[in-house]
Order: sequence, then structure tokens, then C-alpha cells
Amino acid sequence: MSDSDTLEDERPRKALVLHPSLKSTMAKANLAKAITADQRRRPEARLAEAVGLAAAIDLDVVRADVVPVATWRPATLIGPGKVEELAAWIEENPVDVVIVDAAVTPVQQRNLEKGLKAKVIDRTGLILEIFGARARTKEGRLQVELAHLNYQRSRLVRSWTHLERQRGGFGFLGGPGESQLEIDRRLIGERIARIKLDLEQVVNTRSLHRRQRQKVPYPVVALVGYTNAGKSTLFNRLTQSEVFAKDLLFATLDPTMRTLRLPSGRNIILSDTVGFISELPTHLVAAFRATLEEVISADLILHVRDLSHPDTEAQAADVKDVLAALGIGDGSSHRRLEAWNKADQLPPEMRETLQNQANRQDDVVLISALDGSGCDTLLQRIDAMLDADRVELDVTLDAGDGAAVAWLHRHGEVLQMQEKDGHLTLSVALSQAEAGKWLKRQEGKSV
Repeated sequence: MSDSDTLEDERPRKALVLHPSLKSTMAKANLAKAITADQRRRPEARLAEAVGLAAAIDLDVVRADVVPVATWRPATLIGPGKVEELAAWIEENPVDVVIVDAAVTPVQQRNLEKGLKAKVIDRTGLILEIFGARARTKEGRLQVELAHLNYQRSRLVRSWTHLERQRGGFGFLGGPGESQLEIDRRLIGERIARIKLDLEQVVNTRSLHRRQRQKVPYPVVALVGYTNAGKSTLFNRLTQSEVFAKDLLFATLDPTMRTLRLPSGRNIILSDTVGFISELPTHLVAAFRATLEEVISADLILHVRDLSHPDTEAQAADVKDVLAALGIGDGSSHRRLEAWNKADQLPPEMRETLQNQANRQDDVVLISALDGSGCDTLLQRIDAMLDADRVELDVTLDAGDGAAVAWLHRHGEVLQMQEKDGHLTLSVALSQAEAGKWLKRQEGKSV
């Protein structure tokens, strides 16, 4: 390989980023169901996010435009005049890939590629590329590949040549490869079936680990939030860990757990999870369900929000949408706590206003994961919310009733235990649900 080839391999891949946006208010109203996430934020903010997504896999964005459209075109999504204008620009300024920040059908993708004479990927394809580059564990790589194959099956075209030299990624992102060009629906289906079997083992392993943790038992507090909200920085601050944390979209993909001692002396398990994003592909949510089960079964969900972001409300709504897709709706509000993060980046007046607002709410704490302000209050609030679901029982047992003692250790926290005259006296902290099970058990009912 020549020196010029090496330099060519290592040069940043150039990208043109486009965010199509409906001009007509009437059109937006008619298509409200299809563009709910788009209505939540300004087109410029959506474009900036798309540029950030491209930067997350080291693409060099040489141009980024909001493309106003009167209506979505079935053939090309955007109007033919705009396609011609962009094609002329690309001819003079060659790029490796055109990123369209929207859901693009296979027909639209092929027509755009023909018209622009450049590789085109949509928002879903871009997110899949990022997840492929970020996955580190075998589980994460399997989940990404499953999501990619489900996406690819509807297209049956090779969509990834633009990143064939990109480092990282997963499996078939490494190079063009003749076999990739020959993939058909049957082979994809067989691979999907194999991956699902492998992921079933992952689910079983996670369930086993969860049962083992329940024997400890430590409550699980799961961090959730929009991508780049500061979850990993907060995780590191609270647990004194060194989880990868960077000002980068989807910096964390694989879940991480650490034990954390609260001010009361109680231990909890803190879980850092993948960040959410608007219009997260549904098959990607499905693929990562095994990972997100930690959120579903958590005792407390800690929603980390970037209060310095201009679209923080829209981001919070997107997070709630993903949680709802996981079956965690408004009925779980009693086990949700919001950490309003990045207070250090707020103007003093706004910070004071938000602090006063947070002080009036039991489920909100204003913090800065970067400088640590508010983190002590956050831990106290976590303690209090976990206490709200906890009752203490005084139990007297026969000293030989080892099964009952083991049950209490397995399902609760034994605070004190004394033996006298062949009897055990225990003080036990249990969740409301476990306390109910214990009372039923004592009544001779099965648990």
C-alpha cells in the first residue's frame, strides 16, 4: 500500500447533512402523527443534532442545511428542484455520504442516490452506524446487528459502502465483501433467528444476575435521559468510577452498574444506560429491550436532563415516549426522580430561578454532575424516595426456622437480629410489596 493510499484511508469522511422541514402549518397539522417529534423543536435545533450525530462517528460535515418542503414527495422526499441544486453542488464539492435527517423509504433512498450521485442514508441508518461503532460487549454488538438486519431486510440493498474504511462498527462495516452484496431475504432471516437465540441467553443471564442481586438485596436506581444529557458524568461523580464520558452523542451504549452507598448507609446499585433520542427506531428499542430491562425493573428511575439545552422540554418528552414504549407510563411517576443537570452552564439568574423551582418539588433536584453541586441533595432525595416504599417490621421467629430467616435476608434488609430463649427477634426493612408477601407467608399462603 502506498503512502497516498494510507492518507486516503485516514482522511475524515465528508458528509452533507440535510434536515427536511415542512413549510406549511396546515401540512404540519395534517401530518401531526407522523412528525410529532419534529414539531417539538425548531428545524435548526434538529439540524444541529443531526450534525452532532454525524460527528459521533467522525464524519466531517462540510455543509448542513434545513430544506423547507411544501409536502413530502413520495419519490424523493424533497422537491426535484432542490435535488438538482444539491447535485450541482456535490459535483463541485464531492462528499462521501449525504445524511437526510428523516425517515427515508427505500424508493426515496434509491432515487436520491441516483439524483445526487452520492451515497444517502437516513436518520435511522445513521443512528445504527453510531450504535455499531459504540458497541463494545458481545451483547451490544448482537443487539446492534439485529436492529441493522431488521432495517436492512426491508431494503435489501447494500447501504454501508460509505463507511467501508471506518474504524470500529460491527461485522459487515469493515469492508465491501462479495458476500455482503449477495445477501438475500432468506440469509438475513436465518441470521436474525440465530441472533435472537443468542439474545435469549443474554436475557436469561440477566434474569439470573437480577435474581442474585435481589438476594443481596440492593435497590436498583437506573439512570435514563436524552443522549449527551450527562448521565455517565453523573454516574462517575456518584460512584467514583471512570466510565467513558464525553461530550458526544451516544458516548455510552453498553450498560454499566456499580454499588453506591447512600447517606443513610444503605447500598444501592446504580445503572448507567444508553441515551435516548427523538425518533429512536422502534426496532432498535426492541433490539435493546434486554439491556433496557434494567430500567423496566428498577426500583427508582433517575431521569437526567440537560437544563442548559434550548430543547430540554422536547428532549424530556422524547424520553417519556421511549419509557412509554417500554411499558413505563405515567403510573410509575412515584418511582421517578428528575436530575436537572448542567446547572454550571446556566446564567446566574436562571440558575437561581430553577433552584427555587426545584426546592418546591419533591421529585426534582438541580445539579451539576461536572462540579458536583447538588449531588449531595440528590443522594438524600434518592434515599427519601426509596424510604417511601419501605416499611420496617419487628419479627419474632423460632430459632430453628431457618427458611423464614433466609427469606427475610433474601427479600429485605435485616437491620438487627437477637437470639434469646430459643427465639429470634429481628428488625427488618422491606418494600411495601415484599412486606405484603411476608404477611401472606405467615398466614400460610404461598408467595
